[in-house]
Amino acid sequence: MKHTKITFLGSGAWGTALASILSSNPSRQIVLWGKSPAEIEDISFHHENSKYFPGKKLADNIEATLSLEGALTNTDLLVLALPSGAVSSVLPEVAKLLKTKPLMVSLTKGFDEKTGLGLSSLIREIMGDSIRGFVSMMGPTFASEVMNGDSTCIAAISQNKDDAIEVQQLFSTPSFRVYTQNDVIGAEVGCGMKNIIAIASGILGGLGYGDNARASLITRGLAEITRFGVHSGAQEKTFLGLTGVGDLFLTCSSKQSRNYSFGYEVGKANDASVILKNLTKTVEGIPATKIIHEIAAKKGISVPIVDAVYAVIYENQNPRKMAESLMSRSLKAE
Repeated sequence: MKHTKITFLGSGAWGTALASILSSNPSRQIVLWGKSPAEIEDISFHHENSKYFPGKKLADNIEATLSLEGALTNTDLLVLALPSGAVSSVLPEVAKLLKTKPLMVSLTKGFDEKTGLGLSSLIREIMGDSIRGFVSMMGPTFASEVMNGDSTCIAAISQNKDDAIEVQQLFSTPSFRVYTQNDVIGAEVGCGMKNIIAIASGILGGLGYGDNARASLITRGLAEITRFGVHSGAQEKTFLGLTGVGDLFLTCSSKQSRNYSFGYEVGKANDASVILKNLTKTVEGIPATKIIHEIAAKKGISVPIVDAVYAVIYENQNPRKMAESLMSRSLKAE
């Protein structure tokens, strides 16, 4: 299907990077909607999003607006690039304003704090029949590297194969390879829970633990993610793919990850409360920790790393003591 107007909900780093990929076709009108007047002015008048990508010029067919109604008028592809916490407040108005029933693509990861479900369920419920289909895009990606044209692979996930293929064909370029996938639950669990394990990995780094410890943590973290995911109805093989071990490895191994960086600062201070008090950026792993900890406790699913991160963040337990407690648990078979 030919897409002539593509609307991004969100003018941040990820939305801007994906908009740049689609802008290679000059016949497309690409509109970024956001709430920051400074960002919108920068994109509209300087063709740059200098907050995230200083010095990187955007294509002439990328524009930005503060008007939600204007952004949605006549759009045939809608891309959600908002933080998970903004979904409930923004999308009801979007659903009311839409007239064209576009295909919706979500770049937003995480869990609904009320139900504990992956965000796609909440998004589809809010959007109802205002959209013709829904696809999530997830995988091991940093926006800065996508913006630089570095080789990247990602998954387009939908229970509707044709919708997933449509997104695959639309977004794929020589440096941005899109695979299709149909395990919505597995992808959401993998991409949501890896943020928790990344916080744990960062804590170990900040405490001064070495590569052996971090490799062990990531491996056992994957076991927790798989165990929780399969119990929730996911396919086990999904966790060996891009939305499983791929995203987990990236997020647990780089200071470009907000979750890893947050954990690193917590470990360095050996105290989460100090870091939480001064936190200004969205760290998706923080609310995810509470959600997964509570669901796992209710359903009897063993997630000791998640529980340790919960104790550090929500009970202000000492990070070093919690790391030591993971190593002193009863011995068992792998």
